[in-house]
Amino acid sequence: MIAGEVLERIQKNLGVPWNERTYRDTFKIGGPETEVTGIATTFMCSLDLLQQAQAAGLNMVIPHEVTFWNDRDDITGLENDPIYKCKTEFGARNRMVVLRLHDHAHAHRPDFIWTGLARAMGWEGRVGSTAVHKFSIPPTTLEALASDIQRRTKARTLRVVGNPKAEVSTVSVGLGYNIPRPTFDVDVTIGGENPETDGAFDASEYVRDAATLGIAKGQIILGHAISEEPGMEDGAAWMRTFITEVPIQFVRAGEPFWAPATAAAHRA
Repeated sequence: MIAGEVLERIQKNLGVPWNERTYRDTFKIGGPETEVTGIATTFMCSLDLLQQAQAAGLNMVIPHEVTFWNDRDDITGLENDPIYKCKTEFGARNRMVVLRLHDHAHAHRPDFIWTGLARAMGWEGRVGSTAVHKFSIPPTTLEALASDIQRRTKARTLRVVGNPKAEVSTVSVGLGYNIPRPTFDVDVTIGGENPETDGAFDASEYVRDAATLGIAKGQIILGHAISEEPGMEDGAAWMRTFITEVPIQFVRAGEPFWAPATAAAHRA
């Protein structure tokens, strides 16, 4: 099987038309004629991820995010960068191929990036509205909710805004850069990345002010990788339904951040 055939199978089984103008979902290392020995799905195509995939005999990597450090994988000005050279040389030396799957992962119905996060947090059966991704949960405290999410996702640097003892039972969830704007019918907003200030709406400050007034509001910031990587495990399961010639394995790129208190665990 060659990489071009993998792409054709994905396009055939996607359920929506392929956007031929996408600049994201294209080959980043190698090309369609590369013979595939196995497929690794992941969140981000870091060098250590490439090394893990190669060691497992998986020479095709399908990441959700970038390979060369910017959304377009534009390598202008990087041609002589030693890190760029090492990464591309490793790929070439090991006959590896990288095909990003971002826009069309979100276009698939259901969006398996969303279903993966819901599964990781144990909320598959509690979706209130798939349009706005609201969940109802048994009443708990903000602290207990954050601790449970941290345990389930294994996040090292999860951050929380709000009174830890506030009782909460409704949440609204976003992915990646998106954390939903706090509203009065939702107790906790959860997502990947969020600026503390100077955004279109400074949600962290709003939640902090609500907590000062004794209003049960919270914000949980997971990190981009933690919020989206579980979906690529669901993506691997989806691909196994129509690609059987080669093994397909989910390989964690993992959270890029660590905190001083978690350094020992990170080294382990």
